[in-house]
Amino acid sequence: MNKITESNSNYDGLDKMSTADLLTNINREDKTVALLVEDQIPQIEQLVNAIFPKMKIGGRLFYLGAGTSGRLGVIDASECPPTFGVDNGLVIGIMAGGDKAMRKAVEFAEDNTDLGWEDLQSHNINENDVVIGIAASGTTPYVIGALKKCQAENITTGCIVCNANAPVSKVANFPVEVVVGPEFVTGSTRMKSGTAQKLVLNMISTSVMIKLGKVKGNKMVDMHLSNNKLVDRGTKMLMQEIGVDYEVAKALLNQFGSVRNAADSYDG
Repeated sequence: MNKITESNSNYDGLDKMSTADLLTNINREDKTVALLVEDQIPQIEQLVNAIFPKMKIGGRLFYLGAGTSGRLGVIDASECPPTFGVDNGLVIGIMAGGDKAMRKAVEFAEDNTDLGWEDLQSHNINENDVVIGIAASGTTPYVIGALKKCQAENITTGCIVCNANAPVSKVANFPVEVVVGPEFVTGSTRMKSGTAQKLVLNMISTSVMIKLGKVKGNKMVDMHLSNNKLVDRGTKMLMQEIGVDYEVAKALLNQFGSVRNAADSYDG
């Protein structure tokens, strides 16, 4: 297929540009990404609406990818427990080559068509789960093989890709294709493509968690209180919620462990 993600940059002579020109041109390209994501909101909506009922009955959300795409999935998954107070096993990021590939590329892991399904099986994947394949090119064998097997096993699939009519999209029940065009550095999909994928992942996980009741009003009432900043944030949230002073709110928060539990337990 003709991959726009591999097409020549709209800019040349990058090595001759001044720092100001480099930054300005990168920023000019980045400005286009959010508008292209906006075009895909109907497709993202369908995916979120497919994920929510599965997770409501105990299903899990899996992100599966390689390289930058895989890393972005792992990051989004790892941020769900501290942000929304959910179990570590509810949103799971898997990347070709395993956890060691987060920091150092594992040669040719993404070219194995069987490995993705094997990685999913190690988590006892089942029909209640949803698997989202993330691949800027939309051609990654690791992702294609896994999604194809998921569909054969009646497991709901989605994808986030940056080429139109990509092979990964053909094995996804709910494809999201954000075609961001040529990268500033030709083929460097950690740039606009990665930004687009990050935006879409934020939208998916945040929307699903809100629908699951993990946000009250606009507050992260179930967040893990894992550092002083978050304890202070939670204390101020609780002050606003139940109308007590800082010391009382902090004591309640320490006693009950979350803003939600403290607020629900407070009897005035």
